[in-house]
Amino acid sequence: MTLSDELRIALDGKWRHVREQSRRELSEMDLLFDHDLPLDEARERTFRQLKELVPTGMSAAGFRKDSGGGGDPGMAVTAIEMLAQFDLSLMVKAGVQWGLFGGAVENLGTQHHHETYIQDLINLDLVGCFAMTETGHGSDVQNLETTATFDPATEEFVINSPTPSSRKDYIGNAGKHATMAAVFAQLITRGDTHGVHCFMVPIRDEHGEDLPGVTTSDCGHKGGLAGVDNGRIMFDDVRVPRQNLLNRYGQVDEGGAYSSPIDETGRRFFTMLGTLIRGRVSVGGSASASAEVALTIAGRYALQRRQFGPSPDQEILLADYRVHQRRLLPLIARSYAYRFAQNQLVARMHRLQLVDDPDPIQKRELESRAAGLKVVQTWHASRAIQESREMCGGAGYMAANRLTTIRGDVDVFTTFEGDNHVLLQLVAKELLTSYASEIGGLDPVGLVRFAASTVTDVVRERSVASQLIQRLIDARPGSSDDHDLLDLGTQLSMFEDREEHVIETAARRLRRAAKADDEEAFAIFNSAQDHVIRCAKVHIDRVVLEAFTAGIGRCEDEEAQELLRDVCTLYALSTIEDDLAWFMGHNRLTDSRAKVVTAEVNAMLEKLRPHLPTLIEGFGVPEKAWAAEMLED
Repeated sequence: MTLSDELRIALDGKWRHVREQSRRELSEMDLLFDHDLPLDEARERTFRQLKELVPTGMSAAGFRKDSGGGGDPGMAVTAIEMLAQFDLSLMVKAGVQWGLFGGAVENLGTQHHHETYIQDLINLDLVGCFAMTETGHGSDVQNLETTATFDPATEEFVINSPTPSSRKDYIGNAGKHATMAAVFAQLITRGDTHGVHCFMVPIRDEHGEDLPGVTTSDCGHKGGLAGVDNGRIMFDDVRVPRQNLLNRYGQVDEGGAYSSPIDETGRRFFTMLGTLIRGRVSVGGSASASAEVALTIAGRYALQRRQFGPSPDQEILLADYRVHQRRLLPLIARSYAYRFAQNQLVARMHRLQLVDDPDPIQKRELESRAAGLKVVQTWHASRAIQESREMCGGAGYMAANRLTTIRGDVDVFTTFEGDNHVLLQLVAKELLTSYASEIGGLDPVGLVRFAASTVTDVVRERSVASQLIQRLIDARPGSSDDHDLLDLGTQLSMFEDREEHVIETAARRLRRAAKADDEEAFAIFNSAQDHVIRCAKVHIDRVVLEAFTAGIGRCEDEEAQELLRDVCTLYALSTIEDDLAWFMGHNRLTDSRAKVVTAEVNAMLEKLRPHLPTLIEGFGVPEKAWAAEMLED
């Protein structure tokens, strides 16, 4: 077994068998996007491909066995990630159907809904969409404007779009293929509003025509994802039976009386959203998968393209230029880091979703980590794919070389399943309030009033390798400015120290709002918002480094383990280098030691350059997915 095989095994993680199966099966299918197809034909092709996935078991994997599924949430997310290596339109189409629409039915519905819908949606006999986002509300979904008013005379909910801004917008599958929508709307009964709930609402007949009261429209061309039929929906007195309320967290009886196992409206709504976490996990992982494809293409190009040199007849490889190594290798190291972090996240999600009554704190930790990793992975994908395109020069701009398509398709990932800056505030909120159940959503006033006064009050979850992490930190050589920057324990300690300091100082700033009125409390939060977001960023950096460390510990091959340590060091040092201003400004590094960081990064680039082909192959991207005209012999 080669060194690249050992790296691939380490990166594949617990669901290695799913990745290997997907590499074989997906490579045999014609999945790569065809740029010559008109928009309508591209969408129909993607829909046909979606049907081809049903026999693979991918569509059933994430649903519980008693609903006719495979009972393997980890497989479902991993398979979606593998789709992203071939075509992000197909990945999104699958994610909407089986992740969002199907996830709403299973996680927000009860037995009646499971028996009525799940088998049909697994088999694509029922095609649906997830109608949450509105023209006027994308991130602040707790204040959606669509209404569902109960009529006790007929025992029906009446669905309405009361304002232009209440139009359901950008909804995947709504442009053409969906016949039913999982509609999120304000539930109103007996004159009282009980917050956002989800309703199953038919929107088209068997001929694809809008049903009475439903008006759909097509979003048309987008910046990418041409194979996804995004659309808009308006409702005008659309009636659905009372049973179409997905009623796991809220029920209305025949007379219109409302009941719920969770009394507080905000907490109930965010509990509902928490059950749909698989979508956010899939978005981050799929973005990382697309970045791995781009870096594979750019890396292979760098190993064959020659430019300039010491003499006119002696051009050298792009990969041998230091500036090219500076652009390419740290991105590869970051992709390795995020894959280990994603593997750990998926394993946590899998365990919790197999438990009937998971621990609420563990659920909140999972939601926070999923939000934070989605942010860093999607930003990394945007940067890595763009840099990969530029590293391939004019050739990279040709559609036949895939990079422009991947770049356009992945762009929206930074804003769907939650705008990245909003999600960072969610992560920070959890850090600063110790997961206080009193704080629901993103209420800034509630956040500042519950903010921890010292870092010791902060709940800071540890990775599964926490004992290993602590041993490495305790064993680090030297102290203060004498520490060895190449030592993993030192790197972990520096990340942890930075996180503790940033959280503690943010908490002190926010503590002033404890006794302020609402207006002043909001002003205090607003003035510290950049600090709050920084809390989340440095927290996720630490989480990722610990996950990488744990991944190295699980690698069984000594040579691969040694190479992974070097890649991890490059990730850690390049992250420190990006934030040298903080480390120097807070007296964690002197001027001279800061220069050492840059010198060590360069030394690590030189050390890793001979391993570039191995690192690329370690991603395990199938040749069918990275095939590009410019790489043909």
